[in-house]
Amino acid sequence: MSSNSRYSNPGPSSPRVAKAFWATLKRDLKIAIRHRGELANPLIFFLLVITMVPLGVSPSPKTLALLAPGMLWVVALLATLLSLDALFRSDFDDGTLEQLLLSPQSSYINVMAKVFVHWLTTGVPLTLVAPLLGVMMSLPEAGYIPLLLSLLLGTGSLSLIGAIGAALTVSLRKGGLLLSLIVMPLYVPVLIFGASGVRAAIEGFAYNTQLAVLGSFLALAIIAAPLAIAGALKMSVNN
Repeated sequence: MSSNSRYSNPGPSSPRVAKAFWATLKRDLKIAIRHRGELANPLIFFLLVITMVPLGVSPSPKTLALLAPGMLWVVALLATLLSLDALFRSDFDDGTLEQLLLSPQSSYINVMAKVFVHWLTTGVPLTLVAPLLGVMMSLPEAGYIPLLLSLLLGTGSLSLIGAIGAALTVSLRKGGLLLSLIVMPLYVPVLIFGASGVRAAIEGFAYNTQLAVLGSFLALAIIAAPLAIAGALKMSVNN
């Protein structure tokens, strides 16, 4: 089978494709549940940093409300980054990753399943916890719905973009810093539109444009990122 066919999207109607996706999904979910400590690290980081902000900056509700949209988004982004290094690490160490790439099933589908699990176990919990931490940051009431929606869309893009960096650095023993340098510039547009959407809602303006841009980023990432991830994984495994 050629490399082009391996990385192609075979279409959602194929039963074999669906079976491969669910098999990878269930396997990675079981592994994630088995390592509950690692699963909780991004949430603990999110909670600790937001808790420290009133202590280190100011306990004034007015000051915290001004900082809340950007601070919540920045810390959620960093918490997502914290969990990326382990995305492919265990599969690379035990040889599963090489078998996954040699599988007759499309690498696109297998990669999408793995990134989807990362989003379920990192992006979704961060999104659900963010409004609770927004209370600590005195986030105005108008900002809660936009915060939830923007994080729901944005964390999906963060997982997909971050997985490209994780795939490029998976063969490096201390690739955490390099991973950050690779993905942080790509995270900036998501951060800008995510935080500005919440800010616009708080100031009484429409935030549909920001959500539409975040949705466009996510759609583009779903199409292109798995192909880049599969190619990066193949390079890392062959090195």
